[in-house]
Amino acid sequence: MSDVFQDALAGLAAIVGDKHVIVSGSDQEPYVVDWRGRYHGRAVAVVKPGSTAEVASVVRYCAEKRLAIVPQGGNTGMCGAATPDDRAGNVVIRLDRMRTVRDVSPLANTITVEAGCILAEVQSAAHDVDRYFPLSLGAEGSCQIGGNISTNAGGIAVLRYGPTRDLVLGLEVVLPDGRVFNGLRALRKDNTGYALKQLFIGAEGTLGIVTAAVLKLFAPPRSSALALLKLGGVEQALEIMARLRGAVGDRLGSLEIMSRSQIEAIAATVPDVTIPFALTTPWYLIVELTDTLVGVDLNEPLAAVLADAMEAGLAEDVILASNLAQAKAIWAVRHSVSEGNKRSGYVVSHDSVVPLERQAAFVANVEARIKAAVPHANVVMHGHIGDGNIHVIALIDRARCQDPAATAALVAEINEIVDDETAAQGGAISAEHGIGITNRGRLARVADPLDIELMRGIKQMLDPQGLMNPGKIFGAGAA
Repeated sequence: MSDVFQDALAGLAAIVGDKHVIVSGSDQEPYVVDWRGRYHGRAVAVVKPGSTAEVASVVRYCAEKRLAIVPQGGNTGMCGAATPDDRAGNVVIRLDRMRTVRDVSPLANTITVEAGCILAEVQSAAHDVDRYFPLSLGAEGSCQIGGNISTNAGGIAVLRYGPTRDLVLGLEVVLPDGRVFNGLRALRKDNTGYALKQLFIGAEGTLGIVTAAVLKLFAPPRSSALALLKLGGVEQALEIMARLRGAVGDRLGSLEIMSRSQIEAIAATVPDVTIPFALTTPWYLIVELTDTLVGVDLNEPLAAVLADAMEAGLAEDVILASNLAQAKAIWAVRHSVSEGNKRSGYVVSHDSVVPLERQAAFVANVEARIKAAVPHANVVMHGHIGDGNIHVIALIDRARCQDPAATAALVAEINEIVDDETAAQGGAISAEHGIGITNRGRLARVADPLDIELMRGIKQMLDPQGLMNPGKIFGAGAA
């Protein structure tokens, strides 16, 4: 290690303490490799500050020494946005130590938390005061709220509560020069100029480091009903969704769809998950109703709508969960999609969102085109059909992916098919996973040049040295 980097380590240790600076290669491994194991970077140090003041001091020090800064939450992202590149001077900043719940207000329905809080901890803190934080996704036991905010995470409750962007009232952010933007206001209405907090939500750590947030809380669901439907196609799911919305309104909390091939991939690779239903149709729809009132019988209206759907030929079978254990077993299948796909082969994953009425055409067209171009690909799908976000995944036998150049060409071919079909249906290439490293080339290909110009202008204004999470969203090294 050069003298410059040795001095840097001493400077960082002086801010956070020796034990909170990780320099060993083996100890750094969990922090320089993405969740999928696809990107492997380097870092001169992994630093774990314990307060916003320490984060600001670390960032200010890195800016002075021109060390690249890589903010990292739980490192559960799908696009490599929290992974350093291979330059020698990266400093990964992890907020693991910043897990304080600063305030909870049942009256205002707000909770103020530090960015290192695990999502499940935020949910639990809300539960302790008889409130509900609705963000929910498969990685909620390990992802951090700062990362959720920085990627504008979606999950299974967007249909009723919106994405993370809709759940944030205020933010505290350390800017690329070490100054602290203090926007921790728990206000439902604030029209005093630009909504600056929105710049940092979904920015993937390229404009600053989120250190704390004020989040919205809600009355908790106290009654629920869940069903699994076996369907012949996505068209039937959309018609059932329309009928449910007409009958139960906002009680429709979640609407999740999976292809048979997706569930088969889970059954083959995730042994601790049992598939609690027979696979007899091409598509499977999870419907969950919730209500904040105690003792409301939601099974009755759900059963009525689904009985009519069966009579109309929209569903081939319906399984109403008769108890909490059965409901959890069904959700366990849905929450295992990422793990199942990761174990099934080389994953070419997509995060497209299209208008609701175009989902059936999108699904049919994109599957046919991928199978025609890459016959050996196993095309699986799952997603949040209620908000138009269908994940199209091509699983490739890893034995076919030994040559990096050939693999890159194959991935590019599949990506172009999905992106072109997404555009043809009036959609966008990322609904909730973001851009990171994985999708920056795709973004450059499909985005309006004016959009890119404006984003680059914001990046240049806030981070003129290009040191904050370089190589993410834009090309490598781009400011």
